[in-house]
Amino acid sequence: EISLGLVGSEMCIRDRHLPVGTPMKKLINRQPSRAASWALGLLPFALLIVVYMLASDARLADNPNDKLLPALDSFVQAINRMAFEPSKRSGEYLLLADTLASLQRLAIGVAISALVAIIVGIGNGSIPLIRSTFSPLVTGLSLVPPMAMLPVLFIIFGLGELAKVMLIIIGITPFMIRDLQQRAMEIPAEQIIKLQTLGANTWQIITRLVWPQLMPRLISAVRLSLGPAWLFLIAAEAIAATEGLGYRIFLVRRYLSMDVILPYVVWITLLAFAIDLILSRYSQWRHPWFHQKGH
Repeated sequence: EISLGLVGSEMCIRDRHLPVGTPMKKLINRQPSRAASWALGLLPFALLIVVYMLASDARLADNPNDKLLPALDSFVQAINRMAFEPSKRSGEYLLLADTLASLQRLAIGVAISALVAIIVGIGNGSIPLIRSTFSPLVTGLSLVPPMAMLPVLFIIFGLGELAKVMLIIIGITPFMIRDLQQRAMEIPAEQIIKLQTLGANTWQIITRLVWPQLMPRLISAVRLSLGPAWLFLIAAEAIAATEGLGYRIFLVRRYLSMDVILPYVVWITLLAFAIDLILSRYSQWRHPWFHQKGH
């Protein structure tokens, strides 16, 4: 039998057949250890590798020249060729050159987007006159499919770096602005009234109250925007570029070089994970109060 008792403000569930303080041995109450969490997290990836190996062996047994699911040693050879051997044509290490080119475009696009988002987001969220003027425009821009703007960007800015960076900016900035605007509007009115009572002007309220509270939220918005930013970057590189991770993937696609495409996809995933982890650790170090409140 289960009885529900309210102790203080918390709901307690007790089993009458168990001594008080004995945890209930149910699945919902079981917490894995740190080692078990790592093992459970790696298990799906191990299963995917096993499934791939089995499917690859089956296809290669029927056709040794099959390129759809190459053997694992083909990946090793491709990685060695792309990462550790200089290109015969340019003398560059292709994986390194592609990575640096893509990361540079991504960093510039995300940095400009973050700067614009924090400025416009604070203005829209804190000052009603600015919100009435620019909020409808931001909402309208956020509804425009960024990929539909890609031909327009190439026409206006040419096929150089600017068009690729602008696609990232157009793709993620409106959503970051709307997120920060909403966060600024959620700041308790009592805090603003207290500062006004102490004689603070609009600029002081923004710099001493709104700005500090929105900075950790800006980092969260950047982390959430990294996925779309990578998508827009790879799309732009696939259409008009001479180097970059997206350019290389679509270049070798015509040769069905899955031994190059799949490692590049995994490498992009690892880069995205590393950037997200760095931003998360920085946010926890720089704004510990934000994470302690359970945001």
